Amino acid sequence: MNFKPKNTPDHTLITKDTVQHVAHLARIELSTLELERLVLQLQDILDFIDKLKQIDIKGINPTSHILPINNVLREDIPSISLSIDKALTNAPHREGNFFAVPQVIE
Repeated sequence: MNFKPKNTPDHTLITKDTVQHVAHLARIELSTLELERLVLQLQDILDFIDKLKQIDIKGINPTSHILPINNVLREDIPSISLSIDKALTNAPHREGNFFAVPQVIE
């Protein structure tokens, strides 16, 4: 992908120094090729965001999903739950009415 960054006041320019600084903070070691590729990719992302900023979105309602999807929820109907004995039937260890597990905190 060939890319020539714009150098306008409204345009954010990603530099190798910026990417190296962020990589250093994140403790990521980048080769020269990875650094150059990442600079171009990040600049492409910022350029795309600049294009999106130019779109007139007046009159468009905010949305969280492109399709009109709703959660399908069943009605919460109280019912009889398992008895203690039935719930603990397959428990490897039991202490009274509880599952017994090995201690993990001293």
